[in-house]
Amino acid sequence: MGFCPPRMAMSMKIAHDPHLESRTPAEGPPRPFAPQAEPAPREAEGACRGCGSSGAHHVLSLGLTPLANDLLGSPDAAASQPCYPLDLVFCPHCTLAQITETVDPHLLFQDYLYFSSFSDTMLAHARDLAHQVIESQRLGSESLVIEIASNDGYLLKNYVEANIPVLGVEPAANVARVAEGIGVPTLVDFFDAQLGARLATEGRRADVVHAHNVLAHVADTNGFVQGLAHLLEPTGVAIVEVPYIADLLVGREFDTIYHEHLCYFSLSSLEQLFERNGLTIRDVERLDIHGGSLRIYADRRRSTVRSEALHALRAQEQEWGVSRAETYRGFGAEVRALRGELFELVHRLKRQGKSIAAYGAAAKGSTLLNYVGLGPDVIDFVVDRSPHKQGKYMPGKPVPIYPPEHLLEKQPDYTLLLTWNFAEEIMRQQATYRARGGRFIVPVPHPKVFEPDETLDLNQEKVR
Repeated sequence: MGFCPPRMAMSMKIAHDPHLESRTPAEGPPRPFAPQAEPAPREAEGACRGCGSSGAHHVLSLGLTPLANDLLGSPDAAASQPCYPLDLVFCPHCTLAQITETVDPHLLFQDYLYFSSFSDTMLAHARDLAHQVIESQRLGSESLVIEIASNDGYLLKNYVEANIPVLGVEPAANVARVAEGIGVPTLVDFFDAQLGARLATEGRRADVVHAHNVLAHVADTNGFVQGLAHLLEPTGVAIVEVPYIADLLVGREFDTIYHEHLCYFSLSSLEQLFERNGLTIRDVERLDIHGGSLRIYADRRRSTVRSEALHALRAQEQEWGVSRAETYRGFGAEVRALRGELFELVHRLKRQGKSIAAYGAAAKGSTLLNYVGLGPDVIDFVVDRSPHKQGKYMPGKPVPIYPPEHLLEKQPDYTLLLTWNFAEEIMRQQATYRARGGRFIVPVPHPKVFEPDETLDLNQEKVR
């Protein structure tokens, strides 16, 4: 059982309910796995991170879990690892889904282990976007592109190669050093309204501001968007990418819920957030990356013009029930059922004498292992491409982490694909493992075993 320290400051609290999942650290479900009763609908205490309203509805409790990127130096360290509540709620006033616990961001981000450049998919995604933006915004040597949470320079390096001035803002000093090493100037700091205003005062207003997969990490969402407004030139554009709540719900992507991800956005919640803080969303795109994302384009102009794609997505959200609490509670029930299915599948294979590994020491993998209750008794090892993670152990469930080559050395019968959002890339890279008879288990939207010769089709049950 993980050690749970005094709570950090919380924006919401969940009242105790005996019908909910156990509030002890996520040691996994009982054996045999018992179906759980539906929790009674109830409200969370505290203010919404978006609109400040009270009365958010409870959706799902994932128990007490460690921080998803708090990899361990030894298996014994799991016994004293801090754990925090991981509860998802929904605000009926602004449609923002969010977790209730705010962990000190210095604990989460100042020594970060996620490096975007270790994913070929991420590199291609960034390169294509940069080339598109250079052309559409007619950027040149007099322009300025700023990225918030610029990581290791995976995106901005494409602008540098085109001789366009850039500035990265990245709170993790270890990651920022990597970006600096490839020629991407990077300011080590957390971004907020004050920093945005300061950069603007210093004459560093941007023609383009990128903020990819960072808005969800921010407790003060209003201050962050105010900062974007400060940074933009009058004719500038903010390009923001966030995981899309519709894909999370339809794909049962519960493992994308962890303490770094405070918020889970719909277009509805984003439009309200941006309008409150001086920016207007003009256009939106749906993307497949990260299990399904939105890319929005916002600016400071007060025109009423919106794209057809934006109007169409607004209508779709009303159809699937973006503002109805029942939509989100249904997701919670589906996730509880999925948990039981995956637990039973893995333990059945283990009882049959099969060897099982996992691929991807990502944050989503930590959530999955801890919530489902899969530890070193059933998962022999995890492999990951990042040397920063190799030699460590998964949080809470201390499964050892090795380089991907270990998969071929040991040739386990099955590999649980924790980074299923890069499934196509990983299965392609592991063609030899599959040719030797290795099978991948993809956990969402429902646990599925992919035979060595089976074609991947993760979208077959998604309505997009």
